[in-house]
Amino acid sequence: MGITERKQRQREEMRTGILDAAWKLVHEEGWQALSIRKIAEAIEYSVPVVYDHFENKDAIVAEFNKKGFELLGNELSAVRAGYREPEEQLEAIGAAYWDFAFQHKQYYQLMFSLGVPSCESARKIPEVSACMDVIQCTIRQIIEKYRNSQADPFLKFHAFLSMIHGLVSINIIGPANNEDLNRLVLKDLVTGFIKGCTA
Repeated sequence: MGITERKQRQREEMRTGILDAAWKLVHEEGWQALSIRKIAEAIEYSVPVVYDHFENKDAIVAEFNKKGFELLGNELSAVRAGYREPEEQLEAIGAAYWDFAFQHKQYYQLMFSLGVPSCESARKIPEVSACMDVIQCTIRQIIEKYRNSQADPFLKFHAFLSMIHGLVSINIIGPANNEDLNRLVLKDLVTGFIKGCTA
């Protein structure tokens, strides 16, 4: 291995170490406590070393945002592929979205800014669009299947996202509710939404 390759590998290892330390801090103290100084202390390097790899804290947050949407997009795509009919796909997507939110709370809180300062640059990454396209495409297929010319796919997508995100948010930031009841509410919301797309 040449000097250039070795330096590149060391740089990538340091970058990974910074992200690992940042993620550990998030798990232990929450997003609000994340700072460049704390990351530097955790990796036992000076603050300028962190700045040499990331422009600022927002750049680190953007990396996690990208990863979160990539994970969610992959999960939604996987469950969608398991069903033939778009209605079944959307029901599976709703359940997978819910599961992701509670299995990956730190990611979800960042991705949808629940108690976390928003990062404008994070909203412009391709992983966000790819993730949302899974939902939009499924809704569009339901509307096309039933030839519902009155339904606006873009409007329906926003309604779906608002509905499911609202239910998740109530349960993430509020007191824990009955899981079985929440599943029934989720199913009722998605079933009613699908009927609205087909009418």
